[in-house]
Amino acid sequence: MKQIPQVNFAEFIESFPIVELPVTLTDDASQTFSVENKPFSQAILEQYLIPLEADEHDEFTEYLPCFAIPETHQFFAVVYWKAGLMNYQYILATFSLKAELIDKKVIAGTFSDGQSLIQSVATIDPDWEIIVLSGQSPASSEVHLAAAKSTTQTFEILPEGQIAAL
Repeated sequence: MKQIPQVNFAEFIESFPIVELPVTLTDDASQTFSVENKPFSQAILEQYLIPLEADEHDEFTEYLPCFAIPETHQFFAVVYWKAGLMNYQYILATFSLKAELIDKKVIAGTFSDGQSLIQSVATIDPDWEIIVLSGQSPASSEVHLAAAKSTTQTFEILPEGQIAAL
């Protein structure tokens, strides 16, 4: 078996272009990220992402770098997209300057259990506030994020890198 070379943490972080906030994460946004961003190398996947996703990773799971949040001087905050079987997620992960995971949270995506479809859209504001709108509909329905069944959650990234509910 061929050994995958080690990748330094800076190279992992450089996979995520810094964006100007606000940013809204929808199902369609992953298409833009797949065109504009270089895919993760196998070494980055094995060294940095698969260990974060150990409970939910299989050989069919795909990962895509999305972006880094600007002005995080005491930590790094990145968003990546994870695609599994009927489960597509935007994940916000924060890391210390020493490459240690501080916090991780699914902030948007689509999930189906065959009976219902749950969709979440997130907006990250310039002050690091994250507003998540989630909705549920029958899996066979054309209606997405029906207002009557929608919920809103708000989170923020704290100055130390933790992701906290408001």
